[in-house]
Amino acid sequence: MAVTTQLTWMQEKSLQNCLGGKQFTLLYKASVHGFSSENLLEKCSNQGPTVTVIYGEDYVIGAYMQGSYYRDNKASVTFFAFQRTEISEFEIRIFNTRTDNNKIKERRFGSGEIYYGYHDLQINLNDRNVTMDRTTSKKFALHKSHISFQECEVFRCEDSLDKRRIEDVTLLRKSLFSDMRTYNPCGGLVHQTRILLLGPSGAGKSSFINSVKSVFRGHVTNQAVVDFGTKQFRTYSIKDGETGNSLQFVLCDSMGLGEKKEGLCTDDIFYILKGHVPDRYQFNSIKPITSSHLNYIDSPWLKDRIHCVVFVLDVNSVENLSHEMVAKIKRAQRDVIKCGVVHMALLTHVDDLHLIMKADLINPYGCMPVKLKLEEVHRKLGFPLSNILVVSNYTSEWELNLIKDVLILSTLRQILWAADDFLEDVPAEETFGGSEA
Repeated sequence: MAVTTQLTWMQEKSLQNCLGGKQFTLLYKASVHGFSSENLLEKCSNQGPTVTVIYGEDYVIGAYMQGSYYRDNKASVTFFAFQRTEISEFEIRIFNTRTDNNKIKERRFGSGEIYYGYHDLQINLNDRNVTMDRTTSKKFALHKSHISFQECEVFRCEDSLDKRRIEDVTLLRKSLFSDMRTYNPCGGLVHQTRILLLGPSGAGKSSFINSVKSVFRGHVTNQAVVDFGTKQFRTYSIKDGETGNSLQFVLCDSMGLGEKKEGLCTDDIFYILKGHVPDRYQFNSIKPITSSHLNYIDSPWLKDRIHCVVFVLDVNSVENLSHEMVAKIKRAQRDVIKCGVVHMALLTHVDDLHLIMKADLINPYGCMPVKLKLEEVHRKLGFPLSNILVVSNYTSEWELNLIKDVLILSTLRQILWAADDFLEDVPAEETFGGSEA
């Protein structure tokens, strides 16, 4: 059975962030490997920087040592403590030990004791107690310098994006690029898959389009209007920067959904889905498009229709969606379902969530803050959890980022797979002729 840490996800992430974005590997757990310094040193010596965590009844304290057991007698030490607060179960405090490296030692053999700093923190594994000097005890906000504990854990501490992991992500990015460049719509029914982006104004629809275009162009671009929001129906082909060829999917931008009578007229959604709305159509918040419009598409073909709808939401605003906005989104969902089109949700700004580190964006769905947001969207708007995606758009950067590229490409791949599900299910009578309004 795998040995697991007693740290909560929130505690581990808080500590990793305080230490500059690290990843932990559990090396030693006293209740499993034995309460003795010999066992600890056997598991943890020469492992590089380590984090030692001590668990008491109502406290969690520990030390981060930048050096290695056995090897670096002069390694500097950083202490930390998780303390109960009214706001959260545990809140982290972190402080550095003395910087006189000549006085720092981490161990004393044969005594069952491990030292951190110059006797700042002394762990006796045999007796399961910790002794601190008065200064350290005060910084830990503990009322006594000699306390007992129930568990001790030691972790190897490494950069979350080491050379090996960066190489893996680089290979993943290359694979995703290949998938997107060779993508063909299911069954060859259309030349390009059409993806419609819907959602509140400012949620990140245009930013997502710019982000996808940036990834394939090889530099950051801002073709889709962001700051003032689009008032038109716009279709954006995506060009491959290497070949100059257009890829076989199109992203369609729309006016944002607004409060009450503001924003996109929801009656327009049906006409967009069915392919009646031309590129650059100027939306009217009060009046939907009619067949008398100059460029109205009377008999749209399958290639003119929308093959997948993506509802774009700001991950930081999900809890604050008004009743009016929730009602508008749900009505739009009903229209999409009525037209038989698959739909998904896309949460933007995931990198702004509390405790999310850069490395977490490689697979954000395993992070607790992301899971909680997915559950909130599922509860409030009814999207299946498997149909909720997250992304980090290019919004203020000047240069492309490897990890953002991977998240954008993997999100795009999921969307195109969903569109293929729709195309695969299109009735035979609709594959060649026009669709009815």
